[in-house]
Amino acid sequence: MEATLATSRAMARAAVMAISLAAFAGPVNAQDKLVFNWNIFGPKRAVTAGIETMADFFNKESGGQVEIRITYGSALGPEKQTPEAIRSGGYEGGQICTGYAPNKFPLTNVMELPFLPPRKLEDRIKVDEAVYAHPLSVKELADRWGMMYFGPTALPNYEFMGNRRIAKPEDFKGVKVRISGLNAKALQKFGAVPVVVTAPEAYTALERGTIDSFGFPYAYSFGAYKLHEVSKYVTEGIALNGFMCFQGVSLKAWNRVPEKIRAKLPEAREAANKALLKAYAEADAKWIPVFKEKLEVNKFTPELRAQLVAGANEIWENWVKEQEAAGRPGRQMLDFVKAEVAKYKH
Repeated sequence: MEATLATSRAMARAAVMAISLAAFAGPVNAQDKLVFNWNIFGPKRAVTAGIETMADFFNKESGGQVEIRITYGSALGPEKQTPEAIRSGGYEGGQICTGYAPNKFPLTNVMELPFLPPRKLEDRIKVDEAVYAHPLSVKELADRWGMMYFGPTALPNYEFMGNRRIAKPEDFKGVKVRISGLNAKALQKFGAVPVVVTAPEAYTALERGTIDSFGFPYAYSFGAYKLHEVSKYVTEGIALNGFMCFQGVSLKAWNRVPEKIRAKLPEAREAANKALLKAYAEADAKWIPVFKEKLEVNKFTPELRAQLVAGANEIWENWVKEQEAAGRPGRQMLDFVKAEVAKYKH
């Protein structure tokens, strides 16, 4: 009996040691699989190509032990509450657009200042990455929300589609237009009336006249949400920068991933950016001909666009004053972004 008991105790100690070693080493078998529930608002579309690419990448690199389980249509919760959900552990990651909640990411939101980012998307991506890597942004995401920048959701420049003809800056007068807070300031100078409407609400808002014109990344978003079906006009050439969006992940959850897999994050981001650019190009080829056939296209010449851009610097400086008044280093952040942008101005 004593021999049997001793053997049992030895086996128990060995089992405990094995479990401890497995926990220390990270996921080593199917039972240790890490699942990241990921909240995306709206349907699968060009802008989701980035996170979909990252999901495939980490599934492959981890041998199936890291799964990013993407859920569309805000099925895990409202898009405006994604930061809170990640912080509380409701789910591990999701798509975040700072324009839906500008006070939640006050410094990172610098990239929503009108006409500040480079106009060329490939350059915008590089500046975005620099901003997310800046210590002030890293700290803001970590301290406020327990999260980190995971992957890109760089958006093409914004144009406007709807039922009010906008062919010059003065045409914005009295137009109920969907655009985020910081960008809205540039249009308010010409009499626009900003209305906060989320992307999934776009179709109904235009159809019912809640808004007159919808600001969206051109061209994929308009096609993805079928806004051309309830519109008469679309602009080309305004090229407003619009929302700043990214994929955020819980720091606590991400730190459970083995270090050798986490080290591949830059590679995954690069693949995601390439996938986004490819998806946007394919969407342009598909949708722009449709818009030109069904809608009146109002082109903004460089001279007309320059009228919109003219007041941007004042808006930037007012943003700095607001940040500094709240005790945040707004000047430092704006100067950093301006220096990064200057590298890509042609």
